[in-house]
Amino acid sequence: MRIDLIAAGMSNLTYVVTPQAGSAGPDEDAAVILRRPPTGAVLATAHDMAREHRVISALGPTDVPVPRTLHLCTDESVLGAPFYVMERVAGIHVVGELPPGYADEPAQRRAIGEGLIDVLADLHSVDYDAVGLSEFGRPEGFAARQVRRWTKQWEATRDQDRPGLDALGARLAETVPTAQRSSIVHGDYRLDNCLLDPDTPGGIRAVLDWEMSTLGDPLTDLGMMFVYWPEAGEERATTLSPVTTLPGFPTRREIMARYAERTGTDLSELNWYVGFAFFKFAAIMAGIVARSAAGAMAGKDTSGYAERIGPCVELGRAALDDGAI
Repeated sequence: MRIDLIAAGMSNLTYVVTPQAGSAGPDEDAAVILRRPPTGAVLATAHDMAREHRVISALGPTDVPVPRTLHLCTDESVLGAPFYVMERVAGIHVVGELPPGYADEPAQRRAIGEGLIDVLADLHSVDYDAVGLSEFGRPEGFAARQVRRWTKQWEATRDQDRPGLDALGARLAETVPTAQRSSIVHGDYRLDNCLLDPDTPGGIRAVLDWEMSTLGDPLTDLGMMFVYWPEAGEERATTLSPVTTLPGFPTRREIMARYAERTGTDLSELNWYVGFAFFKFAAIMAGIVARSAAGAMAGKDTSGYAERIGPCVELGRAALDDGAI
């Protein structure tokens, strides 16, 4: 076997496992993907391989594109941690930029944005009872619990006094909207957690990284997607990629309109969800900074993460105060 660590991601570890075909060398067509928890101390409820395997397996027969799961191993004597194996999907993984020659036309970039929001709408339309996920989470009170969870996470990984972050969390807790409906939520839905069709820009081959998935308020996914969706002319220190600033990608308002049309959802309170998404993002950044300081992020470049926290807080406040989506 040849085992290669995929560099992307700051949480669960992802490997490509390629068998050797004798003297012919690696059999790339037989390669699979292995996922396991990160090393070092993690939240007790995070990085649950069985949950991630379960939701991907359940979504296999639906319209949501996911890899085919192959095996779950909970015996920690094998690799030192639970893990699961799934098929390797051939697709374009976009992180910092589009590959040369891919989606060069504005219409193709628009198709990518519309494809992403259509898949999210499909996910939120899945009947979770019908696919065996009725016990996958507790939708009642989901948003309020999320605010408490990420407030607790921030308090546990506090790198310095950040009164603005404290105030944002308190304000969110006081203004939680009533959920219109419940659905499967991905928890970290964004462009670089998807594989794009190599031949047809706009086609989504697979949605990846389901470690935060549960049952809850679907608008939390839309709010988080906006954290990673800068528009032309914006310089967001919080975002990891400027790809969506390229000509052709739909604006956040256009994404809202398409999602509302596809799902029939009232988005009049989306500002709260965007504010919460920036709060959650800031807490995640604080966690990465704390883990890095503790030496638990070996091999990961965490430079600049601490500097993203303050702008996150300001963007979260602006969403609540000014409706800045």
